[in-house]
Amino acid sequence: MSVQKHEHMGPGCSGLCCLRVDKLGVNFGGEEVLQNVSFHLHCGEIVALIGPNGAGKSSLFRTILGQVPHTGTIEFQRAGGDKTRPLIGYVPQSPSFDRGDPVSVFDFFAAAIDKWPVFLPAPKRLRERVRACLERVHGTALLDKRMGALSGGELQRVLLALALEPLPHILILDEPLSGVDIDGEKQLLDMLDEIRNTYDLSILLSTHDFATLTSYADKVILLKNEVLQVGPPDQVLASPEFQAVFHLHLGKGGRA
Repeated sequence: MSVQKHEHMGPGCSGLCCLRVDKLGVNFGGEEVLQNVSFHLHCGEIVALIGPNGAGKSSLFRTILGQVPHTGTIEFQRAGGDKTRPLIGYVPQSPSFDRGDPVSVFDFFAAAIDKWPVFLPAPKRLRERVRACLERVHGTALLDKRMGALSGGELQRVLLALALEPLPHILILDEPLSGVDIDGEKQLLDMLDEIRNTYDLSILLSTHDFATLTSYADKVILLKNEVLQVGPPDQVLASPEFQAVFHLHLGKGGRA
């Protein structure tokens, strides 16, 4: 896939659109889940968060979403330096739907974005709004499909469309490639690249698929309760810290 790499990869923001996490700490019941976590996420970047199970990846997401008390600071600034509260779109790990569930994509989506009673016929304006949201992810053909009948890639597409309504400053995805086949994985990654280029938003996602990192990620954060490495994919995947955490020696392209 063809990925446009964005320029602003340095540690400083200096007037750029940026999410800045500085010396973040999270403690649950006396256990230090995250400590001294610092990184920058610029608009237009795709940043992959990697680490073993229990490394604190989900806790970091929840903290950025404002759901977890923490020490340290999380700041967002628009281009020009104005600090503001960011609008964040979030895609959780794929929920499961009963294969016989009659709820359609339209029903699911409409209930999430509108107060129109689900037991009444939907007005045309609501149907057109949902269609426009699905168009952002090339998913209009899914409008009347049952949620339980969606493939893993189709479900991720619907959840992604929902996270983009309204358009956020930052998009966070928790293991979006989980349960997605190879073809669906490529389509999803191409779509994320298209979204970040079209809307110039930041994308932060967690993944265990190291082979795709050099193809789409601008930056990789290796987390194990603290940031062990951060930088371009090739640099992080070749680092002693990565090898020590995963007991893998990866060659060019992130392949063993």
